[in-house]
Formats: sequence, C-alpha cells, structure tokens
Amino acid sequence: MGAGKTAVLAEASDILAQRQIVHAAIDLDALGLAHLPSAARSDGVMYDNLRSICRNYAAWGVQRFLVARAIEDGTQLKLCRDIIPAANTVVCRLTASIEAMKRRVQMRDLGISQLEYVARVAKLNAILDRARLEDFAVANENRSLTDVALDMLVKAGWTST
Repeated sequence: MGAGKTAVLAEASDILAQRQIVHAAIDLDALGLAHLPSAARSDGVMYDNLRSICRNYAAWGVQRFLVARAIEDGTQLKLCRDIIPAANTVVCRLTASIEAMKRRVQMRDLGISQLEYVARVAKLNAILDRARLEDFAVANENRSLTDVALDMLVKAGWTST
C-alpha cells in the first residue's frame, strides 16, 4: 500500500498507448471492491472478474497485461499466472520508504478506513519482504512517475527506453 502501483500502472499504460503497443491495464484490487454475502469471498470474486476481463481482452487480441496488485504469496502468484493469458509473466515490486508509503496512503485514503490502511503499510511491506516473489524491483520515491513507469517497462522487456 502506498508504493504507487495504481499510479505507475496508469502511467505505464499511457506510455504504451503513445507507442501504439497493444495491452490491457488492470487494477486487480478494484475488481474485488465489494461487500458480499457472508458465504462469498471477495478474493474469489476478484479472481473470477479477472478471468472474465482477461478472456474479453484476449478475444480482442491483447497479449500484454499490466496488472497492479500486491502479491503476498506463491499461491496468489500462481493463480494470477494461471488466469492471465500471457506467454511470459514478470513481477515488479515498487519500493519506497515506509514513511513515504504511509504519507501517500494518508493523503489518498481520507475515509473511515484510513487508520487501518496506514497501519497495513508496514505489515504488507514485511509480508512482501518475506515472500520475495518479484523478478525485479523499481524505486518509486523522489523520481517522476514517468521515470518509474519507464524503468519498469524497460526492466520487463516491454520497451527499450
């Protein structure tokens, strides 16, 4: 939380669109925003939604998928890899200091869950540190959003500059 996944996703999508590179950009967390009956799990619905969206994009010839999500364990990563119809999947971890991430969350999330979200920053960062699922990391602090997105796209092999 607060590393800049959604902002970098949008900027990377804009860069790819300017270069006429066909792709889809999906904020996975947004696909699970719901309060469901107690028997349903929102993560299950989120992945079902991802499956449907990927199927729709693939039908239109999309083969490149940018997906924003903090992937906490190997099971989540495997599920994403199984759902997303891409030949090659790489995981980028955006990094920033705990203070910067907390500040971003505090500024962004002004509602009733703000304190919960701010408290989750350090916990999630520790989970991601332990999981070590990323293929590479990109620093997202004291740099322009465009530089961060370009760095990610170059390291992923999607662009050369």
